[in-house]
Amino acid sequence: MEITKVLPDDCISLIISLTSPRDACRLALLSHAFNSIADSNAVWQMFLPLDYIHIISNSSSPPSLLSLPKKDLYSTLCYHPILTHNGDMKFQLEKESGKKWYMVGARALSIQWVDTPRHWTWISLPDSRFCRVAKLKNVGRLEIKGKVKLNTLSSNTNYEAYFVFKLVRDRYGFRHTPVELDVSIEGTAAGEVRSVILDPPRNMPQQAKERVDGWLEIEMGEFFNGFENDRTVEFSLREDHDDQPKRGLIVQGIELRPKHKNNR
Repeated sequence: MEITKVLPDDCISLIISLTSPRDACRLALLSHAFNSIADSNAVWQMFLPLDYIHIISNSSSPPSLLSLPKKDLYSTLCYHPILTHNGDMKFQLEKESGKKWYMVGARALSIQWVDTPRHWTWISLPDSRFCRVAKLKNVGRLEIKGKVKLNTLSSNTNYEAYFVFKLVRDRYGFRHTPVELDVSIEGTAAGEVRSVILDPPRNMPQQAKERVDGWLEIEMGEFFNGFENDRTVEFSLREDHDDQPKRGLIVQGIELRPKHKNNR
């Protein structure tokens, strides 16, 4: 006997909402009755973050986004990121789990000498989600820092942090001088400091990877967000061991995204 004829719809909705977005989509294919329940607002609202209304209401997106059916809203937030925090952060959902995924834009980062025109300049690029990105003109020492409240992110989740950047054709100073990357949670022991080359010669392993949007990314580190409320996760990139001139780095931001179980 079909389960939809035995259990009430609200009971089946609760059961489906305790699975995953992928499972809900699979269950919707079982029968017409299951499709109606598995695609319902009752199910898909449970896959959205508890604070999704606050996030969207404080974003640059139109209020009409909140009037979408919950499954359509979930899909929109997976495939069409929105800008929050006055346009300085990008928000989306990880499609497999519904976990929060943020990018902290360059304007929300602390970049040493970024307001000094002879060192940095703000430019617009069509392939960036942000209206402005930071372009390095000339510095000797480099330091980029940022932090995010852990309660902004999904709880009980492993996250990875990535530095998202480009290098222009006439870049200089990144081929042989390593930069140090660090990710740590406030009030805990310092995490592993990674030393990487942003622009290694072609005959050396390439540590940065090209993204589907054309930018480069390099892993900074990872962290686990339990059920925190007040502490922050802090991340930094620095090169302060010499005063060799550096130029040609374009900073889009630092991305915090849920770690897949099959990621190394």
